[in-house]
Amino acid sequence: MSKFESIHIQGFRRLVDVNLKLRPLMVMIGANGCGKTSLLNAWQLLAALSDGKLADMLSSLGGFNEVMTRQHAGGEPTKSMSFQVRLKKPACEYSIRLLPLGAWAYYLEDELSSIDFEPRPNSSGTDPFPSESCLSHTRGGQGAELRETLSSQFFASSFDVEEMRRPQSIRPSQLPGARGDLLVSCLYSMRETDRDRFAVVEDTLRAAFPDFERLEFPPVAAGMLAMAWKDRQFTQPIYMNQFSEGTLRFLWLTALLLSRDLPPVTLIDEPEVSLHPELLSLLVGLMREASQRTQLIVATHSDRLIQYLEPKEVLVADVEDGAAKFTWGDELDIEHWLENYTLDQLWQMGRLGGRAS
Repeated sequence: MSKFESIHIQGFRRLVDVNLKLRPLMVMIGANGCGKTSLLNAWQLLAALSDGKLADMLSSLGGFNEVMTRQHAGGEPTKSMSFQVRLKKPACEYSIRLLPLGAWAYYLEDELSSIDFEPRPNSSGTDPFPSESCLSHTRGGQGAELRETLSSQFFASSFDVEEMRRPQSIRPSQLPGARGDLLVSCLYSMRETDRDRFAVVEDTLRAAFPDFERLEFPPVAAGMLAMAWKDRQFTQPIYMNQFSEGTLRFLWLTALLLSRDLPPVTLIDEPEVSLHPELLSLLVGLMREASQRTQLIVATHSDRLIQYLEPKEVLVADVEDGAAKFTWGDELDIEHWLENYTLDQLWQMGRLGGRAS
């Protein structure tokens, strides 16, 4: 179920002034450098500031000055960066502003919420330039619920699949890890605790790979399991180190999107990497199913993936005068075009926007 209604971002990279209504499934399309990844990173910043890790997150992105909107020729310099979200549960608004402090540092100001939460321990004035939010210190009531909702998210971009090729130590996990490092634990736990859901995983794999029979989890050492794929064409199972990259990525995506315990926000950058085009219709079905349990925000460059989406699920990213602009597909005047063309064809034709100029 969606927990977020809208997000307003100002002064973050190309997101000069983006005010966006949110939906359960949001698949962003657009050219390189138009703000898709920046929107994903903005959610990561919100999670970090609510978890007391904003300084670390900004450092990983290159520092505060690197992520502030750059001054345009002849324009006014950017003075601050701000974020505002409206939530359905808990029903509230939350906003905060970040300002530069010297050459590289920053401080927080105007942290506002429509619900009360505990103030920062040193909010009496001993810390005139706070670098972490008051929200990150709250532990009770609706404030804690707000903090937990903002901080709970899963982010994954393209990664090296080698981590998934090796046996993995078993630990409790409901998600397969952002780099696949918990894939075996996730699927093994699902098989042992939620047989029906695990059966859906295996049914999905059979739909994608007709010769697939079942997954097996042979032990290889104390506390270590491998994962094997039983194929009807072979007498011996196929182990993960023999899987193709596309097979591993689809298996990871299936485990993730069918997980029962997805966080309030799930962010995926380019899920189509290494996947055969025929798998994309199954992937869209998995994304729709997952969007009933998480706010799913995806960035893609795949016109084939767009082919299987509806206009209301597509968010078109463009750049106007150096600033990112986002438009929902069903807000574009394309109804008459859809009588003769598919969404991917309209994107290729330039009727949706989201193309390099």
